[in-house]
Amino acid sequence: MNYLLKSKKILGVALLATLLSCKDNLLDPVPNDRISTAIFWKTETDAILAANAAYVYLPGHSTFTINNVTKLYSIFAFDGVTDIGHTNQVFNVNSFIESGSYDASNSRVTDEWENAYTGIATVNDFLENVDRVTTTNTTLIERLKGEMRFLRAYHYVNLASLYGGVPIVTKTLSTDEAKQLKRDDIQKVWDFATSELTAAAAALPTTYPAADKGRITKGAALALLARANLYAGRFQQAATAASEVMKLGYDLYPNYGKLFTYGAENNIEVILDHQYVNSSGLSNNVFAQMAPYSQKTANNTFVPTKALADAFTMKNGLPITDPASGFDPRAPYKDRDPRLGFTMFLSGDPLPSGATFRPEPNSGTTDAVGNTYLATTTGFVVKKYINSEDFGTPGVSGINIILIRYAEVLLTYAEAKIELNQLDQSVYDAINKVRNGRQDVKLPSIATGLSQAELREIVRHEREVELAFEGLRLFDIRRWKIAEKVMPGSIYGMTWINEGTLSTIQVQAFERVFKPTRDYLWPIPQKELDLNPGLTQNPGW
Repeated sequence: MNYLLKSKKILGVALLATLLSCKDNLLDPVPNDRISTAIFWKTETDAILAANAAYVYLPGHSTFTINNVTKLYSIFAFDGVTDIGHTNQVFNVNSFIESGSYDASNSRVTDEWENAYTGIATVNDFLENVDRVTTTNTTLIERLKGEMRFLRAYHYVNLASLYGGVPIVTKTLSTDEAKQLKRDDIQKVWDFATSELTAAAAALPTTYPAADKGRITKGAALALLARANLYAGRFQQAATAASEVMKLGYDLYPNYGKLFTYGAENNIEVILDHQYVNSSGLSNNVFAQMAPYSQKTANNTFVPTKALADAFTMKNGLPITDPASGFDPRAPYKDRDPRLGFTMFLSGDPLPSGATFRPEPNSGTTDAVGNTYLATTTGFVVKKYINSEDFGTPGVSGINIILIRYAEVLLTYAEAKIELNQLDQSVYDAINKVRNGRQDVKLPSIATGLSQAELREIVRHEREVELAFEGLRLFDIRRWKIAEKVMPGSIYGMTWINEGTLSTIQVQAFERVFKPTRDYLWPIPQKELDLNPGLTQNPGW
């Protein structure tokens, strides 16, 4: 099916609410396979429910169903095919992307396209019909339109980053129209996203009452505008949008180690998240998919690598490769940047079950490397979002997945200013706030008087460690054009003591491949090309 046509109209709850509101007309025939426009788009509640339906397609760690096929859509997958992560099972479709053995028929490549364009179609349906609602509350309708324009722009930012230029679709299409679509130039896609987000920011409030928590705000629109322009290389626009967010009252959550826990949900740092609850159909299964194998036989779907672990400096700010850093390879986690232990489970860490994490091959535990193909192959496991509250029901988690937070905005601002060579104090302030602005992360401030090249490396390092496994690394190494340097080769994991000798885990029978003439863009899905000959394929595919 051509997913440029696909439109999930309204969630099932919308149909139920509509039918109940029309109980006096139950003798009128109503289609049982869709929501009839004869009874919908009447009330403010209809508009709100229709808007809610579009939120489903935000990334997070969710399953979605298209053509009766249920698929996992996870932000962790974006890091799991980069230098800092590894797809833990070789039969996972993401593993083929890592190894460079994928093509335009790869289901991950198709799924990202399908999810985005289904979300876009849902937004288009909303914008085409919402003005049919009878209401005097124009403020509500304009706000909902702003939310929808944000969501449509979010999808286009990801599409442009993954595939390059893509068709810009702003209305519901007929079959014939869909078959005649062409790819728009990528700069036009960036222009469209910028226009949508600028309009959304003007229509959205800065905050919501508690009953509407999780809805898109002005800050989210401006923060995504900053991200989009950073990705597009439009650095002045990125710096300006980020600076506007910095005026809205956001701040860093004081404890990085608790940032991804239930107790910290909806905190002052969160600008946008995908909201979940511990309820069937409204939950995620992040614990079952990402926790250590010993925790109710979780899957370790994507695991950190040695490259990520080694990127965290010592507490004194020096890299572990610096002879003056004090790094001890026999005690590799001692006196490190605290974010290392907050980002991944390390040997000796307590687990949600109360046991101790021991992934060494000779540990005799179920988490030991080599014990099972489901246990971590690197000796590391992601710790973000793995909470003891979910141990009892690992497949039904209600933890919210953060999509944009204030630390990213600070680093976006700093990076944009660095690329503009505007190396003023505000750049140092933004970077240093991320490095030492929390109670549990107190790295030294960076030296002053640094060159553009030196600051560029620092801000890139901060993005790597601060935002690890938050779905941004793939986009970063692509736009920096460093993927061909950091990706290829063997994958390594933890260093452990084997009969008194230091030994480093190497993932067996697996090599990463990255072809710079091909892999900086994913291919356009083959099924889309088959249905629409007017779509052109990316180079090398």
